[in-house]
Amino acid sequence: MTIAVLFPGQGSQVAGMGHDWKGRAEWEVVVRAEDAVGASLGHLLLDDDLATTRAAQVAVLLASLMAWEAARGQLGDGAAFAGHSLGQVTALIAAGVVSFDDGLRFAVRRAEITQEAAHARPGSMAALLGASSETAASAVAAAAGSCWVANDNAPGQIVVAGTHTGVATAAEAARALGVRRVTPLDVAAAFHTPLMADAAAALQAEVGKLAFHPPSAPVVSNDDAVAYADAEGWRDRLAVHVIRPVRWRASMETIVALGVTHFAEVGPGGTLAALAKRCAPDLVAVAP
Repeated sequence: MTIAVLFPGQGSQVAGMGHDWKGRAEWEVVVRAEDAVGASLGHLLLDDDLATTRAAQVAVLLASLMAWEAARGQLGDGAAFAGHSLGQVTALIAAGVVSFDDGLRFAVRRAEITQEAAHARPGSMAALLGASSETAASAVAAAAGSCWVANDNAPGQIVVAGTHTGVATAAEAARALGVRRVTPLDVAAAFHTPLMADAAAALQAEVGKLAFHPPSAPVVSNDDAVAYADAEGWRDRLAVHVIRPVRWRASMETIVALGVTHFAEVGPGGTLAALAKRCAPDLVAVAP
């Protein structure tokens, strides 16, 4: 059995999702994270409503890392790693590309920076369910300059993002083109679009503080769907991936080409396992 480990991003959070972890050995992840950043974080997993970008991202990261601590004995070190958007940071920590402390500090700053960018340039995201790549491209063309394809997640599951007006225009165009359902996402920004340009610029300074190491197994990058077995290039990828679309379908194809037989989603929810089944129906995909 050859396992690829997948880590979810923002949108998988549920208020109070840390209660099942409190009191378990894996809660030490939260204690270590608080020491690393010098701030209280555990409350984000227990009582908060996770309405802000910062709260949601930090909570998902911590929940995913606790799940990884619990699952790694069963899964082993993994034959490949990938993470969706924020989950890419989790994947880099799990694969040893960045240290736990460096990764936590970067993830918290990333959450703060993207929150600031969202306030400066408000936007939204919506999933086009049943849309082809061509249909999605035509839909965003109807809102040129204000809406873009943000995630190509799986066959029939493409996410667009942009200004509120731009997304509304693209959604109307998608329905006119026969898209069966347009579902707004529970996020408060247009991630992975040019509206995050301020965040990409700010992250360039943050990645300069990180030390990078060769991974324990290849890590597949969101924006180019390439499996990287060395430490080179992640400094730039971590900064620019907030303005580039997540090529998740292509990333799954890359992982399949590595000879993987199983996908394991590690973290809150089971969305990535479901997407993996759509991308590679002959392989096994689970959310332990």
